[in-house]
Amino acid sequence: MPTPQSAILALDGPAGLFLVLHLKPRADEAVRRAAATFPALLEEISSIAPAAQLVGTLAFGAEQWDRLSRTRPKLLKPFAPLDGGTLRAPATGGDLLLHLHSARADLNYLLANRFVTPLRPWIERTEETPAFRYLDARDLTGFIDGTENPQEQEERREVALIGDEDSEFAGGSYVIAQRYVHHLERWNAMPQREQEGIIGRSKPDSVELDDAVKPPTAHIARVVIEEDGEELEIVRHSLPYGAVCGESGLFFLAYSRDLTIYDKMLQRMFGLSGDGLHDRLMEFTEAVSGGYFFAPSVERLRTL
Repeated sequence: MPTPQSAILALDGPAGLFLVLHLKPRADEAVRRAAATFPALLEEISSIAPAAQLVGTLAFGAEQWDRLSRTRPKLLKPFAPLDGGTLRAPATGGDLLLHLHSARADLNYLLANRFVTPLRPWIERTEETPAFRYLDARDLTGFIDGTENPQEQEERREVALIGDEDSEFAGGSYVIAQRYVHHLERWNAMPQREQEGIIGRSKPDSVELDDAVKPPTAHIARVVIEEDGEELEIVRHSLPYGAVCGESGLFFLAYSRDLTIYDKMLQRMFGLSGDGLHDRLMEFTEAVSGGYFFAPSVERLRTL
């Protein structure tokens, strides 16, 4: 199989950076050059401090990919907005997505800055979110995040990487990127037992609540989906972000070989799956951005 980009399968470092670029028209040649040199640039910056384990992924929105390639991955499409009445998630899209994580925020910044510099004349606007591992891999709600995430490399490969089902794009992955702003004052005012019912897990140690007491609107009850006896899995790389006197929340990012899994999870979260239920966690956080992207293999990047 072609080589996947390094941020996809690696376990998260304590410092992350998510950068979405919206480009002006006629930027395609500049994008081709920047994309083709990204693997070498990542290797160069990583060599400054190998112990920091800097890894990165460069991904493309559907429209940008179409301008670079005559063929499109079978499932790639733009992100569609969700409107469940009181719960909504916007589609803000983006042309390029840069996802970096390591043990050093300065290396994340250096790599992103070096990558963006030749593209600056073509950038219309950006969405940049530095993020961090919080305590023992917890969300700012205080609950451990990503308990269901595949941990073994072989399982992560199976879940995240496109294979023979779309052989032209093997080694690539479909990416979802959403920024959520948490309403922490309201959340923190609730008793722990009610919070646990909303998440579906115990707060101290992330033990799943018994089915007899776990509400059908609990977060994990909505996003853990089984089809034909198999759980639909994704590889999550979400990290908290925040300013003490500003917005705080979660940057949700995940990789999958099957983009339709994201659709199914989001429909169940936002009350659009037809069963009349929604994820109660969505009452305490607000999606403010959303996009689907495709992360090609390293070899495909170099040929752009």
